[in-house]
Amino acid sequence: MEFFIDTADVGEIREAQSMGVLDGVTTNPSLIAKTGRPFREVLEEICTIVDGPISAEVVATDVAGMISEGTRLAAIHSNITVKLPITVDGIKACKALTGRGIKTNLTLCFSANQALLAAKAGATFVSPFVGRLDDIGQDGMALIRDLVTLYRNYGYATKVLVASIRHPEHVHTAALLGAHVATIPFAVIRKLAAHPLTDKGLAAFLADWQRTGNTI
Repeated sequence: MEFFIDTADVGEIREAQSMGVLDGVTTNPSLIAKTGRPFREVLEEICTIVDGPISAEVVATDVAGMISEGTRLAAIHSNITVKLPITVDGIKACKALTGRGIKTNLTLCFSANQALLAAKAGATFVSPFVGRLDDIGQDGMALIRDLVTLYRNYGYATKVLVASIRHPEHVHTAALLGAHVATIPFAVIRKLAAHPLTDKGLAAFLADWQRTGNTI
């Protein structure tokens, strides 16, 4: 499974990158707005940190606007993946941009039917939002199970990119189900390495070592 970080905070991205486990980055207009920095400046810096897909989202809602904005975003760097909403116009823009060799990420996916359309339009990634489904009493991971099966059945190249991850169990379950990518908030990435028994064991080892009086 590939690990992306879901943030536009370059400090978080650099820290996650230093762990050696980062494969890409997903951003959106809300995340970039939180930085208080110019949109293009943030994207350009991210592209110098991570050598992998960097999702940058359009804000237009009509097909012509999405194609225009997507083309400009893709020109920033070869790693830019244009993020589009799964709407009728978004599907049309995906097909057009894919035809130009531009990578796409179809976002705000909440159903298998939406994901099927994204795959047929040639999307590079589709982003089902598991946490938001959980929030309304639905099973977000059931959607991941359906998408992995659906894409496997027909040999679609589109990757299932699990988004709206809230806790480590989302990552664990997505990996077991065979999802291709998880885009994870920085706080959750840190939690993946945490376990109380690890902390307890390390404390015991260090205490025993100090009693020996040795050095390495």
